[in-house]
Amino acid sequence: YGDPMVHPQTEGYWGNVNPIGPRSCYDEGKRVAETLMMDYHREDGVDIRIARIFNTYGTRMQEGDGRVVSNFVVQALRGRELTLYGTGEQTRSFCYVDDLVEGLVRLMAAEGRHQPVNLGNPVEFTIRELAEEVSRIVGQGVRVVFKPLPEDDPTQRQPDITRAREWLGWEPAIPLAQGLERTVTYFREGIDRSRRNGRQSAWEAVGESAPSAE
Repeated sequence: YGDPMVHPQTEGYWGNVNPIGPRSCYDEGKRVAETLMMDYHREDGVDIRIARIFNTYGTRMQEGDGRVVSNFVVQALRGRELTLYGTGEQTRSFCYVDDLVEGLVRLMAAEGRHQPVNLGNPVEFTIRELAEEVSRIVGQGVRVVFKPLPEDDPTQRQPDITRAREWLGWEPAIPLAQGLERTVTYFREGIDRSRRNGRQSAWEAVGESAPSAE
């Protein structure tokens, strides 16, 4: 959690969190959830599972949720500039939602697996590369504007999924290009539907979104 100093991150890496930073409640909230679950397991024998979910995207995302994939897709479809924070060289590993759900189902069915399990795609992309891929799929030239990187925003995030492979027989199957094509289609249909109905919805209202590379 936080801005990791070890790459890729195994489940044994405890993270690098600023406890008083603007992101601290987000990072520490996830860590305390794991602490509580392990306490219930140790003290009361509760049959828990702990999934550490890395960046996930796909159909049925909320268009204004502030995550980088939905930001880029909606901005591109609306013909707006894509907003990149920092240099765009920070990396993320994007897992399509169908792959994540499959991993969660397998984890729930795995008997006796109470330790954390990373669920994510280990293939890294820079945020700039993500912007270029979204532009390619949307099929039109898109300009990019750069803004300062928010404080404590991670510069690199990549899961080590060895445990998921060994315990669950799981790894992602959908590459980024394929997943983005499905995601763009989903958002495009939503925007077109709003236009046909003659109303401005949240699909149309998304412009400059909150800074996030999640």
